[in-house]
Amino acid sequence: MNPSLSSAWRLLRIPFSLFLMPIFWFALSATPNVSVWRAAAVFFILHLLVYPASNGYNSYYDRDEGSIGGLKNPPQVTESLYWLVLAFDVLALGLSLVLSWQFAVMVLVYLLVSKAYSYEGIRLKKYPFLSTVVVVLFQGAFTFLMVQVGSGVPLEEVQDYTNLLLALVSSLFLCGSYPLTQVYQHQEDARRGDVTLSLLLGLTGTFLFAGISMLLATSALLYTYFLRGQNMHSLLFLLGTFPVILVFMRWVLKVKKDANTADFEHTMQMNKVSSLSMSFTFVLILAWQIWHLG
Repeated sequence: MNPSLSSAWRLLRIPFSLFLMPIFWFALSATPNVSVWRAAAVFFILHLLVYPASNGYNSYYDRDEGSIGGLKNPPQVTESLYWLVLAFDVLALGLSLVLSWQFAVMVLVYLLVSKAYSYEGIRLKKYPFLSTVVVVLFQGAFTFLMVQVGSGVPLEEVQDYTNLLLALVSSLFLCGSYPLTQVYQHQEDARRGDVTLSLLLGLTGTFLFAGISMLLATSALLYTYFLRGQNMHSLLFLLGTFPVILVFMRWVLKVKKDANTADFEHTMQMNKVSSLSMSFTFVLILAWQIWHLG
């Protein structure tokens, strides 16, 4: 493979995109009345096309010299990356239209917003509160509903009050995890003039904000499951995500003793444990529902 294209491919960070899997499984677990083939297509479009394209576009404008999500030593950005991102965008939209025009419109909106986050003429990333709201809204609630629309969930189920509450919960969880992904990039962000929420809060503030957000999200989730009469879901969630709490608390204690442990390795470990634990939990809840309904 051409070295330029090889570097561009690495900057798409496809494995890193899989860290966003919990939202996909959460959306499906909220309403198992989906088409299997459509759900599989949605997974492919989002995790192998849309998210990598967003990662690549972000790298194209950031031109990071330090570690970024999924890559400790990112390669140099070349013009090939821009055209590869564009190809992924076009393919994602084309495949989305096969599922439904509504889903394709939502994918288009997501792609445009993700570009506004990094594009030098807009660069939402420079504004700590606005960028946080945009990320947690679009990677959370918007994506939650987008997965359901693409998977063929009836509109009345998508618009159900408790389903919308669960969509909001997904944003609350992201509100906790998003600043944690920025803790090791304080120097890089400051160099570019990007005042991220984590940089604004500082290390202690970031971990406190994350903890409060995750507590609120968990409380809202358990309340919504209670409204739905799904108490078993609450039990499965608490058991399945217990490793996340352990890893988070251990990391907090490490950072309290040594601020240098707020680094790339610990951030990626937190992301990995959180993503795998939550994905496993929501897959388990989905399986429980299918078995129970069957």
